[in-house]
Amino acid sequence: MLELANTGPKDVVYDLGCGDGRIVIAAAKDFGARGVGIDIDPVPLRMAVYHARRAGVEDRVRFVRGDLFEADIGEATVVTLFLFETLNRRLLPKLLRELAPGTRIVAHRYGFGDAWPPEKTVQAGASTLYLWTVPKGK
Repeated sequence: MLELANTGPKDVVYDLGCGDGRIVIAAAKDFGARGVGIDIDPVPLRMAVYHARRAGVEDRVRFVRGDLFEADIGEATVVTLFLFETLNRRLLPKLLRELAPGTRIVAHRYGFGDAWPPEKTVQAGASTLYLWTVPKGK
């Protein structure tokens, strides 16, 4: 997902529904990016903090317990989604409203349906990944 988004050291990766934080941790460890993971469930967030410490990236990542629809995502330059299509579609207006043009969005398995066709689709093993770039004049 991070490779598809062409993630680099200047990026701020937001993983919406981050679970155990593996995407955010990989963004910091493997790509030099900063990262923010947001999840409503405190149990996987505790694991995310633990894993970030073990990976030595706790200074480059943070984890927030909160509702995806209320979280401030405006600083993101890359957003990753491991959500079902219905939730992705509900998030789409927020993403287009709050993200700057040029922000890359990558979704695993489910996109936005016909609400916003992806600009690129990639098969990665058994997984399908989708890429969008927030347009100017959204």
